[in-house]
Amino acid sequence: MAQCNVCFRHCEIREGQTGFCGGRVCKDGKTIAGNYGRITSLALDPIEKKPLRHFHPGSMILSVGSYGCNLRCPFCQNSGISWSKEAFEYAHKAETISPEELVACAVRFRSRGNIGLAFTYNEPLIGYEFVRDTARLIHQSGMLNVLVTNGTAELPILNELSPWIDAMNIDLKGFSEHYYRDVVGGDLAMVKDFISEAVRFCHVELTTLIVPGENDSAEEMRNLSRWVGDLRDANGAVIGQNIPLHISRFFPRFHLTDRAPTDVPLIYSLAEIARENLKYVYTGNC
Repeated sequence: MAQCNVCFRHCEIREGQTGFCGGRVCKDGKTIAGNYGRITSLALDPIEKKPLRHFHPGSMILSVGSYGCNLRCPFCQNSGISWSKEAFEYAHKAETISPEELVACAVRFRSRGNIGLAFTYNEPLIGYEFVRDTARLIHQSGMLNVLVTNGTAELPILNELSPWIDAMNIDLKGFSEHYYRDVVGGDLAMVKDFISEAVRFCHVELTTLIVPGENDSAEEMRNLSRWVGDLRDANGAVIGQNIPLHISRFFPRFHLTDRAPTDVPLIYSLAEIARENLKYVYTGNC
């Protein structure tokens, strides 16, 4: 048995078994990425789809995903490769690709405007070893790395990846302990610490999905945007006002189909509240 130290769960995993995320396993008394190189999704996307609005706008990026996730968002839009029953049944059928093969693929797409590689679709940090090994090679090829993540990881994991990551979109799913604990199964303090550290070394944009009746109050958005606005760089200078925030509209899906899509006027109203503290606020799915 070994303890996994990737996120707040600190799973105790028996030999040959997987942790809560479904992606980390115990082998020879150590926890490793059981999903290393196992690719479920690969697509050439506009950078704006990550979403990143202030990082090489107009370019394309090769997006890659595996399986597994350390959260349990009931509205997950990628449940088929993240944590649904079907995802874990499919896991061992996923195609295995080495970092070298993936980098070669990214380089081939340069002629179509590709600037690098985005680790996305499932939670990439549960397989941080593959991200690290591949991102290093991407930099050696003169290309860029993007991480699309829920930010639920210990800081040593982030620091190990920091030399190789150029930009992130981090889900800040809400701004209450209740929402993180009881709705998405996460840890707000861990995500806040992750964001605070990430802005010190790379370009960061944030995304908040507004779920009706859960994280949609004016007070919560005001508190969230005020906190973001006060984020500081490695020298202690306030930079948070310039961090882009994407406020997205919810649609019923997966296990959360008991409510209507978020009202569009509400999204616009929350965006205006966020602009009290932030310069760059974008609305999505409206």
